[in-house]
Amino acid sequence: MKISASLYSSKERSLENLVKELDECHIDYFHIDCNDDPSVFEDIAKIRAYSSTPIDLHIISDQPNRYFDLIEEHKIELVTFQFENLPRDTQLPTFTSSSLGLAIVSDTSVDVFESYKDQFDFILIMTTTPGKSGGVFRKDNFRRIRKFRNQFPGKGIHVDGGVNDETGFILRMLGVSSVVSGSYLVNHESIGAALMHLRSSVIHSDYHVRDFMMDIENAPVIAANSNVKQIFQSIESSNMGFTLLINPDNSLFGISSNADMRRGLLKHLDDFNAISTNDIVNNNPVAVNESATISEMLQLVQSKRFLISYLPVINDKKELTGALSFINLIRSES
Repeated sequence: MKISASLYSSKERSLENLVKELDECHIDYFHIDCNDDPSVFEDIAKIRAYSSTPIDLHIISDQPNRYFDLIEEHKIELVTFQFENLPRDTQLPTFTSSSLGLAIVSDTSVDVFESYKDQFDFILIMTTTPGKSGGVFRKDNFRRIRKFRNQFPGKGIHVDGGVNDETGFILRMLGVSSVVSGSYLVNHESIGAALMHLRSSVIHSDYHVRDFMMDIENAPVIAANSNVKQIFQSIESSNMGFTLLINPDNSLFGISSNADMRRGLLKHLDDFNAISTNDIVNNNPVAVNESATISEMLQLVQSKRFLISYLPVINDKKELTGALSFINLIRSES
């Protein structure tokens, strides 16, 4: 997951010193908010003089065409237009150096991207007020990110607002490709330490598993008495690499994954018809309670001597309520 530093969130550092300090920490992008203010391109010109780090420009304007020539002139690498301000008849030109994104606020449905999917490479989900720093991340955005990923699997997902070490960890799990960090990063006493936490660790925990898990309605779930073929089909059709098996009383029966299928196949290479559900279902999987914090979840995962790629989520009644997948997180750390 890439990190884009919101330069205008800094309270004390000069623009030049901030840019140089971020570059020393190998930041991925410089994020600049343009609230209908062409003068930001003067800052971009200054930045270009002492840094080669790509610019991530967010334009909030009902007259986006006034910026087209400036975008092309300065060869801006990432350009995002705010949907709520964008005139519906806007025709975007083809920029030679820019990847384009559509930004939406938390109350706008991700469905609006459908009409723009041929013009934009990614969506920028605003989790706080656009152009303002220091907001709190809204939990409902976790589900919106999952929904967008399912509807537009070939498009990138960027997130801006309330990103810290904890939300950064969750967003890596959800497969977000880039996040904008403002106050947490650029006002931290040590930008290097803050950047390290954003990329790889969690130093505090307020969210609970239920806040960001895959709900049972969206997780691959089949009945406990399903046969081998049905289990294989569920794993294949879900495209998630696993399926959960549930008892009639909603308690967890087991989990089956691609790895379980391989083991079952290897066990019966001479006779695939001899494969039984016992060969491909783990009836004693590690599960996490939906009320667990991220820190408690990580302690559980790290206490095991084997790699956990998928984690069933249960409630206090031992009923299955959702699931977690660590595949995107594993990819982001590789």
